This record gives sequence, structure tokens and C-alpha cells, in this order.
Amino acid sequence: MRIAILDRTIVRTLIVLAIAQLMGWGSVGLLAIVGSQIAADLQISIAAVFAGNSVFYVVMGLWAPPLAKAFNAFGARKVMILGTILAAPGFVALAAAHGPVLYFTAWVILGTAGSAMLTTAAYIMLNEIAGSSAKSAIGVLMLMTGLSSSIFWPAAAFLSGLIGWRMTCLVYAAAMMVVCLPLYAFGLPRRQPSPKASSTVAAGRKTPAVPAGIFRLIVSAITLNAFVTFGFSAILIELLKAEGLPGGEAVAFGSMLGILQVGARGVDFLGGGRWDGITTALFAGLALPFAMLLLILGHGTHWSIAGFILLYGLGSGILAVSRATIPLVFYDQAAYARAASNIALPLNLISAISPPLLAGLLAHCGSEAVLGLAMLCSCGAFVALLRLNRGRPARATAGTAT
Repeated sequence: MRIAILDRTIVRTLIVLAIAQLMGWGSVGLLAIVGSQIAADLQISIAAVFAGNSVFYVVMGLWAPPLAKAFNAFGARKVMILGTILAAPGFVALAAAHGPVLYFTAWVILGTAGSAMLTTAAYIMLNEIAGSSAKSAIGVLMLMTGLSSSIFWPAAAFLSGLIGWRMTCLVYAAAMMVVCLPLYAFGLPRRQPSPKASSTVAAGRKTPAVPAGIFRLIVSAITLNAFVTFGFSAILIELLKAEGLPGGEAVAFGSMLGILQVGARGVDFLGGGRWDGITTALFAGLALPFAMLLLILGHGTHWSIAGFILLYGLGSGILAVSRATIPLVFYDQAAYARAASNIALPLNLISAISPPLLAGLLAHCGSEAVLGLAMLCSCGAFVALLRLNRGRPARATAGTAT
């Protein structure tokens, strides 16, 4: 069943999260615009500057499992408030950096803050309030936040051109305190105790634990696909150039990707309760290796590149939603926060590793090596999804049949 649109609490929460997540991800993505300016000011290489993003993702991942206890104990709202408060000094430290030590310290602070207030925290928040409608609520949020770079990259370019990158960081610090903090503090509902969970505990019954093998399959499917999608988000234009496209055409083809990804998320949302996270991931997971194969066999022809963009855009867009919704098939509302936090560790580590690894492979071995590795990872993820599909709990199988 699709999200209850008339539920004011869910709608209000979605609006709050959409605004705050747009600002959160848009602000930490400023290196795409001001990276060269930072490299010149700090007199470090551009590779070292972008290593700040890797530090950010690694720290986010490392904090995710410890924060699972905080999410369960205090609720997502309080944790997100603390994360937002911490993000402000992170941007201040970034603005004050005149060398690599303070620069990377700033990204450590921002990574800690991001673990508490960005994507995983938002999904846990929606799971707390939406319950069985969490999948649809997450889909709506991803629709609303899918174009964060399209909004914030031009904003960062304007601000940095007008006041410089350091003052832009200070503007972002102020935005965390003036916009995001009040939104989280006053716009998000306070967590209510679950009557169902309380009665279950009182009766001495426990929800059956998810087998460790299932968890490993979930992690394998999610991280293998994320290795491809996070890596390709960084190297796509260079990959298309390596396939023989001129720079202008590569940008034109690449610019279609965001529209296709958001469109795929919309189709996933319109499917409502008919498809769970595994069902949609199976479709998307099959699209990715076919996209790689098409580009390998097409040898840079326009039709093969257009087909690749179409299949990859639709597949990667749906997989972005499935990363959050696959655990909902196996974990109940009470266990979701811990599961999502534990999955976030390998997911964020992969997010940090894949762009430089694929960029290096492209530079030294060419596009076919990148596409071959991506196809291998995608096929591995698809096999894991097939095994997850066979290991569905009885309630999930019944739910997808209706």
C-alpha cells in the first residue's frame, strides 16, 4: 500500500528531511566546485583535496555501528540534532584550514556529523514514524533529494565566485545552525513508544533473529552494486571520453543520467506496495550488467552509449532506493536502525574506495577493464539478490503476492 498521503506527520517529516538532506549533501559536495581553489590556497594536490571526500565517507562508515545504539536509545531526531550541531564547527574548521592537518580534521568532523544526520539517519527517522509505509516514504524522500547536486553546485559556484570558498564554508556552517537545526528540532516528531513492541516484550516474546548469512547477502548485494554506482558517478564523463566521445557530447550524455535516475525512483514509488526492495533490486541489478555489456560490444557508437545511459540510469536510480529498502524485507521496525547502521559501514567504505580505484583503472588499463570489473561486480550482486529472494521470510513472500 502506498504511503498515506493524508498523514500530516509523515508529510511534514518528509518536507523537513527533504530540505535538510538537500542542504546537508549539497554542502558537503562543495569540492566538486571549489576543489581547485582549495588546492591552490592550501598548496596541496587536487588529489589530496578530493581525498577529503574519502575521509568523510570512511569516518561516516566507522561511526555507523556505534551510532546504532544511540538511534535505538534516543531516536533519530535527537541524534540528527546533535549531528547538525557538530556539522557547523566542521565547516568552520574547513574555512580556517591553511594546511592539510586542519583540512583533514575538518572532514573527520564532517564525517562524524554526517553519520548522525545524513542518509541513514533519515531512513531510520522515516522507519520510526512510517512503519509499514517506510519503503514508500523513503522513495518519496529520494525523489525530493535526487537533484541536490543540480541545486547546490550552481549555488556553490555563485557563492565561491562572489565571496570565495572560505566564506562559502562559513555560510554553510550558518545554514546548519539557522536552517537545519530548527528544522530537526521543531519540525520532526518526537519518537513515541511502540505499543506493539511493548506488549511483545511484556509477553516475553522476541522477534526471530535474521540469520547471519542473510545479513552477509544483503551487504554483498548492496556494496557490490554501490561499488559500481558510486565509482561511476565520479568517472562517468571520463569513461565516455575514453569510449571516443568528444568532451561536449560526453557531458550531454552524462547530463541525461540524473533525469533517468530520478525518473526511475518515481516509477519505483508509483509501484507502491506491489514491489518490495528485493523485487525492484532484481530488475535494476539485471539492467547494470546488460548496460556494461552493451557499451563493451558497441565500441563507442552513439546507439550503444545511448542504450548504456538508459539502462544504467534506470538501474542505478532504482538501486539507490533499494539500498535502503532491502533490509525492510527482513528486519522489523525495531531492528531496522541497527541493521541500517551496520550496513552503512561497508557501504561508506566502498563509497570512499571505488572512485579513486576505478579512476586509476581507467587511466592505466582503459575503459574495457573498468566495464569488465563493473559487470563482474554487478553479476555478483545479482546472484546475491537471487539468493535473498529465495530466503525471504514468510511474511514478505505473502506481502508481495497481494
